Amino acid sequence: MELTAAEPKDKEKLVGYAFYEIYRDGEKIQAGYGVEAICDKSACTVKVWRGLDALCGEQLGGDEYGCGGYFCGAHIYGAPEGQLGQRCFLCRDNGTDPLASSPDAMVVTFGPDGAPVGAAHRS
Repeated sequence: MELTAAEPKDKEKLVGYAFYEIYRDGEKIQAGYGVEAICDKSACTVKVWRGLDALCGEQLGGDEYGCGGYFCGAHIYGAPEGQLGQRCFLCRDNGTDPLASSPDAMVVTFGPDGAPVGAAHRS
């Protein structure tokens, strides 16, 4: 699927950060909340707008906190406490996928009645 930046009908009336160009990984890209793109998570095909709400990190183009990619709501998370912005699934947890299986993860299965399956019940 090939996407191009949306061209507003009257650019002179636009204000703010709808369309601009930045450098990310040495490549010039169009960004802004008026620029349509696909989520930067591989294999994800969800449409995003390259606004600050989809940006990983605190600075455009990437910084020490994030990669500068643009992600859909399913692949971007709030920044750790005390930091600004949002993080993609890799930058949030320093390169580990939080959705991957972990040997120390707690898994609970719920039955149709909403009660945990296989759990000991206290009376």
